Amino acid sequence: SIAVGIAAILVSHNLSRAVLHWTLLSVSLLNCLLSTACSVGLALAIALTVHSRGMHLVRGCDSSALPADARAAIATNDCPFNTTRIYDTALALWFPSMMLAAAEAVLSGRCCLVALIFRGIGPCARSYGKEQV
Repeated sequence: SIAVGIAAILVSHNLSRAVLHWTLLSVSLLNCLLSTACSVGLALAIALTVHSRGMHLVRGCDSSALPADARAAIATNDCPFNTTRIYDTALALWFPSMMLAAAEAVLSGRCCLVALIFRGIGPCARSYGKEQV
């Protein structure tokens, strides 16, 4: 995302440099794909966690003392990690991360579209060229 921002700033100051247009296009397309994959992965993790009521989060605990709900207090020392509030903490971190990754994907997609327009490719390219003339 930082590389896309730097490339966008460089393109805005050097509109006639084709190398910068192609750099912005490639970096923003790659970031858009990665951010979309991250958003989808986080959405899947949230859905699986909510569906299983958090039991996937405590899967490393091999104990019969585990409750049916991961939000309940776990009174066992068989877990290699502290299970206190793991369900709430995971969801509290995953929701904002998913939203930020989705925002990155949208902004990178817009940068990709701008790079295509600067190169004369796409539906808006012809009108942009006429405006510049």
